[in-house]
Amino acid sequence: MTYNDIDFNNKTILITGGAGFIGSNLAFYFQKEFPEATVVVLDCFRNEETFSNGNLKSFGHFKNLLGFKGIVISGNINDKSLLQSLENDYKFDYIFHQAAISDTTVNEQDLMLKTNVNAYEDLLNIAIKHKANMIYASSAATYGDSDRFEIGYEKPNNVYGFSKVMMDNITYEYLKKDLDISIVGLKYFNVYGPKEFFKNKTASMVVQFGHQILKGLTPKLFEGSDKILRDFIYIEDIIQANIKACKPKKSGVYNVGTGKARSFEDIVNILQKELEIDNGKEYIPNPFVGQYQFFTQANIQSTIENLNYQPRYEMEDGIKAYIPEIKRLYKEEVK
Repeated sequence: MTYNDIDFNNKTILITGGAGFIGSNLAFYFQKEFPEATVVVLDCFRNEETFSNGNLKSFGHFKNLLGFKGIVISGNINDKSLLQSLENDYKFDYIFHQAAISDTTVNEQDLMLKTNVNAYEDLLNIAIKHKANMIYASSAATYGDSDRFEIGYEKPNNVYGFSKVMMDNITYEYLKKDLDISIVGLKYFNVYGPKEFFKNKTASMVVQFGHQILKGLTPKLFEGSDKILRDFIYIEDIIQANIKACKPKKSGVYNVGTGKARSFEDIVNILQKELEIDNGKEYIPNPFVGQYQFFTQANIQSTIENLNYQPRYEMEDGIKAYIPEIKRLYKEEVK
């Protein structure tokens, strides 16, 4: 499905973080809908390196790109010589910047800011030189402890959220200049869907609960889960927002969610209905009280107005569409 009237055929597109969850979905979107586009995927891919919290430094996985026919470059966005070669060897029309350290529990503040903030500005300067429209991943983590989920009310409570606020601030500064390009930041809320599995523990609870249920386990929910509400958004609506951000009415930073808050209890109920397995539920104390968002809901009014974005998937629709992939992953990767 094409989401606007842009013909990406014969255009050159850079997707950073292209072996990750959202980046790989974008890569296949262009391959399917615009087979004459040149798609360049840049990703540092995973190795065994971990942060001090024990989690992998990169979630990029070759399996997310099985069947991809474009150009794949393994490299780190902090590598200045790599960025220089990208600038010299290509002439990009669009840059989708999805690469980041996205683990909110990472303690290495220096590396987080270098990777998320400084490298973004380097890529933005390439976009300006190439006259390439820039679309980048911001995050709902910028809101942190805020009780208003709209631009201007950010209160990040971890260095990841702070780094994304700094990226947005860079965008606002650059937009004061007379540029020939559009720059759009997309604050993703809780995304779920195919190609997230290799994010391991940071994958959505939709796939994690799905696999617990298929294993015959009773899903464990925090006490009061029916009152812990998040704006869960299916990957297809994230792709829609990225494509529509290529031709905005106005550059800027926009929320990308459904505008509706749903509970973790809802996730389990829908999964058990769709999988036709009822393992009941178990409730456990929430160890994160005091450092936990109990509510998120995107205000998407400006996104609707300036990107012509309209969410298409209710949670019931998204989970139903995801079920075949959850079953395939369980059979091939989990069992």
